[in-house]
Amino acid sequence: MDFGVHLPQLGRQASRAGLKKLAVAADELGFHSGWVSDHVAWPTAALESKYPYTDDGSFPAGVDMSWLDPLGTLFFVAAVTERLKLGVTVLILGYRWPILTAKAWASLDVLSEGRALVGVGVGWMREEFEVLGMPFDHRGARADEQLELYEACFTQDRPSYDGRYYQIPEIGFAPKPVQQPMPIWVGGDTEPAFRRTVKYGSAFHAAFQPIDEVASAWARIGELATEAGRDPAEITLSIRLYLDHDGAMPAAKSVQGSAEQMADTIGRWRDIGVTHMLLDPVVRGGVDARIEAMEHLMGEVRPRLG
Repeated sequence: MDFGVHLPQLGRQASRAGLKKLAVAADELGFHSGWVSDHVAWPTAALESKYPYTDDGSFPAGVDMSWLDPLGTLFFVAAVTERLKLGVTVLILGYRWPILTAKAWASLDVLSEGRALVGVGVGWMREEFEVLGMPFDHRGARADEQLELYEACFTQDRPSYDGRYYQIPEIGFAPKPVQQPMPIWVGGDTEPAFRRTVKYGSAFHAAFQPIDEVASAWARIGELATEAGRDPAEITLSIRLYLDHDGAMPAAKSVQGSAEQMADTIGRWRDIGVTHMLLDPVVRGGVDARIEAMEHLMGEVRPRLG
């Protein structure tokens, strides 16, 4: 099992010192990857859009919460770490123009010497799309075209693209990413997301969903891969959960309890096919307490997994 950790990119701990300290600790402790999330700005008025990962559809983040730019943050983390892979959980494709974003991803991969993980999703907050001046409708079809455009830019000497939503003439695009192909980690919980994973993805990245739902989604992705002539074993299954030492979050969305209980929870996820677990540390005491929770995971829990 590979473990990733959500970096302190948002909230009160979002600072240079805190981000550097936790990222370096993750690198030294042997974490597989460090992750950040993607929001830019949304209205102060009550949202009509429903957040897909809470029972009542409410978005838990406050409108005034500090939220560092995801890709900018990963450039910083690349400079202070050596081994940690760098991902976004997930970058909302429709928030940004694809050529600019492809350039950022390629640059991150070059400067990190091949450590970028291109986590992508289609988004859910219509109001944020509107604030950014980007279309919300047909965002799934637009996302597919963006991924095709990424692939053209990352692999072709003189990329061009002629789609329904995006058109570019033949251009020069350099440097290319170090990784060929670039790893695409697809988020979502719908049939189009499963199909997107099979067509474009190297991993399916679920988040805070019940284990039976993830198992069902994973089985469906396996069916779709087989139908498409793709080996399902080529695709990684990843889950994002809370690393909850305080018992503050729902147990179904967390790794919590004693070291033995944590190992048992991780083992159940492994049994359905999960090989990468992204953990959000939930613990009082700031960055130092989060690092202690990470040390406990790697020193006390991981050895129990066998």
